[in-house]
Amino acid sequence: MSEIIIYHNPRCSKSRQTLSLLQDKGIEPTVVEYLKETPSASELKAVISKLGILPRALLRTKEADYKEQDLKNDSLSDDDIINAMISFPKLIERPIVINGNDARIGRPPEQVLEIL
Repeated sequence: MSEIIIYHNPRCSKSRQTLSLLQDKGIEPTVVEYLKETPSASELKAVISKLGILPRALLRTKEADYKEQDLKNDSLSDDDIINAMISFPKLIERPIVINGNDARIGRPPEQVLEIL
């Protein structure tokens, strides 16, 4: 099995539930607290590719920064969206679990079981 990675926010209940679910399965993932260790543009692009989504789909649209940065604007490029997530990491949906070339967002937490 490849290394399991979780992009984690310990203040988020879904993130804590997902981490607990992995640990209950005997998995001790590498924990990346993305609010402290913000991913680079290339790392975010790799995660987005593994998720099979567009960058915009990884945005937390209810965050104040989403509105303040006018991220609803359809004319923004994928790179603009990724740069916004790097500048304001709270905008990154969480938690994200990665296993090799596969990734899932833990909403609901059980969704990550698909890639284990």
